[in-house]
Amino acid sequence: MGLIVLAFTAGPVFAESTGAETSAIEAAKEELQININVVWTCVAAFLVFFMQAGFAMVETGFTQAKNAVNILMKNLMDFSIGTIAFFLIGFGLMFGVTNGLFGTTDFAIRNVLGDGEHWNYTFLIFQTVFAGTAATIVSGAMAGRTKFRAYLVYSVFICAFIYPIFGSWAWGSLLNGNGWLEKLNFCDFAGSSVVHSIGGWLGLAGAIMLGPRLGKYGPDKKPKAILGHNIPLAALGVFILWFGWFGFNPGSTTVGNGEIGRVAVTTNLAAAAGAIIAMIVSWLKGKKPDASMSLNGALAGLVAITAPCYTVTPMGALVIGSIAGAIVVLSVLFIDEVLKVDDPVGAVSVHGVCGLWGTLSCGLFNAEGVLVTGGSSTGLFYGGGFSQLGVQLVGAGTCFAWAFGLGLVLFYAIKKTVGLRATVEEELKGLDIGEHGMEAYSGFQIFTTT
Repeated sequence: MGLIVLAFTAGPVFAESTGAETSAIEAAKEELQININVVWTCVAAFLVFFMQAGFAMVETGFTQAKNAVNILMKNLMDFSIGTIAFFLIGFGLMFGVTNGLFGTTDFAIRNVLGDGEHWNYTFLIFQTVFAGTAATIVSGAMAGRTKFRAYLVYSVFICAFIYPIFGSWAWGSLLNGNGWLEKLNFCDFAGSSVVHSIGGWLGLAGAIMLGPRLGKYGPDKKPKAILGHNIPLAALGVFILWFGWFGFNPGSTTVGNGEIGRVAVTTNLAAAAGAIIAMIVSWLKGKKPDASMSLNGALAGLVAITAPCYTVTPMGALVIGSIAGAIVVLSVLFIDEVLKVDDPVGAVSVHGVCGLWGTLSCGLFNAEGVLVTGGSSTGLFYGGGFSQLGVQLVGAGTCFAWAFGLGLVLFYAIKKTVGLRATVEEELKGLDIGEHGMEAYSGFQIFTTT
């Protein structure tokens, strides 16, 4: 009885106390959620950083043994140089308060270090590893004949300017910017265009400007296979990349909640479907289930699902990945045999072409009304009409024009200044010896019986 009387007589005081406690609990919940977001986004960034090892292994395995050290050095230096260039210049151009098409009033140090907010530090490291990924894609398409100093130069420009400017158009509002593609409702959740197609189209420009490797095309202009020296190493790289993609796509939510699992499912389904369909298509065309095509098929599915991973259903992801698996095989053959562009690892097909497909697939398969994500993007197959597809075409076309066009200008300028292509002697002996004065497999004789 006394307890009941106490509750009655002290009702207003008790209610006020409850309100304060509720407010404190809500504040604690909010702080906890922020910390969870920071931890998850940092873990995702670390996974994406580990993709550098994956790219290094894929590119090394798919190229000749005499260029292995050169590939490893490129993957080390493009991330190291890219980190500094993106921190000092690129981050501000991408996420600063913009004024006009290229103008910015905020650079990285003011954006991040000036206020000391933990989230801004976290966002910087997460975006840094994405910039590094865009830069490292280029090395595979230009492998085996590029001067090392040239690679260092264009890594700076990619991470300081080319990648950040397009990124500001598509993702600027993630911090302080406001990109024009965003205003059109352009959909690229984790970077099929922003990261992968940018890298792929730059790689295409570089491969064209360089010309093919010695011996790639005979007098009859037909391509000759220059086999990779270590397919197990390439396979390890693909599995590392697949693993890292669980940071790339789910990490792009930047929120530690249940959506992570859904995005991981769509990501994984597309990769698996891409590998299977690439194997089948290569089997039908070449009478054998080709391992290198199957490995690239998994990567093709991953690249394609990167844009729509948050906005499509699992069944949509299966279809997107399957189509990517077929596209990558046909694209590799077309670029090699018809365009006569020498891409040693298939980087243009995997990242450029399948990044294009993934971006366009948003306009077909986006199902935000079904998924109840809070977004307004609905694809053609879910009753959204052609509107979203049109926006995706504008974004993908802009991406190609920007990266490929500037890539041609950049590589031409490098060619006329510091030089782009290694000498014939260096290419024949291998860039490991010519550029770095060492061998990847010292004491071993690497030879072929064919």
